[in-house]
Amino acid sequence: MTSRLHALLASILLALCINNASAQDNYPSKPIQLISILSPGTALDALARLYADKLSKLFGQSVIVQNRPGAGGVIGTQSVLTSAPDGYTIMMTNSAHSINPWVMPSLPYDSVKDFSGIGMVADAPAVAVINPLLKVRTLADFIRLAREKPGTINYGSAGVGTSTHLAAASFAEKFGINLVHVPYKNGSDLRSDLFTGRIQAVFAPPAYVLPQIKEGKLYALGSSTLEDLKEPLVVPSIAKTMGVNYEYSTWYGLVASSLVPAPILEKLARAVTQVSRDPDVLEVMRSNGVGPRNIPLREFDTFIKSDIEAVRRLVNNAIK
Repeated sequence: MTSRLHALLASILLALCINNASAQDNYPSKPIQLISILSPGTALDALARLYADKLSKLFGQSVIVQNRPGAGGVIGTQSVLTSAPDGYTIMMTNSAHSINPWVMPSLPYDSVKDFSGIGMVADAPAVAVINPLLKVRTLADFIRLAREKPGTINYGSAGVGTSTHLAAASFAEKFGINLVHVPYKNGSDLRSDLFTGRIQAVFAPPAYVLPQIKEGKLYALGSSTLEDLKEPLVVPSIAKTMGVNYEYSTWYGLVASSLVPAPILEKLARAVTQVSRDPDVLEVMRSNGVGPRNIPLREFDTFIKSDIEAVRRLVNNAIK
């Protein structure tokens, strides 16, 4: 009886292993859900849709973007962990993945242990953008006004501890000025208030308000790049113009549950790398002020781990 039971168990385990290997070899055999942690109209969501379209063509299976914004990206991120870890639910995330552990002590997941990187795909600088009603046209004038009238310039962000908050807070700290932080839950409300002058500034990726800058409705004072920004518009480098060490960027990348089998992660990473080299993808990034940056798999995991430590001081200073 014992030997028969052992034989039966062995045959069941063998069958499971064969079925699992077959499922991995045939991946993807059904549509993939790509979670976008932010709402439509954001740079992250635009990248999610760009990669979803290209991956669909590459895999011959639909890659469907699902927007699950809220709580600084936590809602969308948590939804990945409640889905089956089979590679059919992946996520486009950004620097919030590194920032949230310091902003939310009761975060319902571990940004390192619970996730595996598929690949970083891009990063984007922050551009200091103002409403023309502020009547300044240079960084020096902006800083001078902030010093002369402390607490009178309001800047909007996507929420406490977000990249748009940290970029501005870091700028204010660097120049010793007092800017008033106004967090928003909805990006369209932020833009609306910026257009009407209810807030005077935002520090955001170029794509965030690119059409309005080109139309002259908003004015770009400076970029958080070390060199002058050349595309999609010419913006002077804050560091270069003012002679200070100021640099900030938001990264974007694809991750999955850490329980997803390695062969599936590797297949996804190869596909993402291929898409990242597509001339159409590179052109869309360029035209939106987003820089391609391909870091796959374990290298991306290592980057996230180091980035979490790197943003600790920024977060502590911004929300103290």
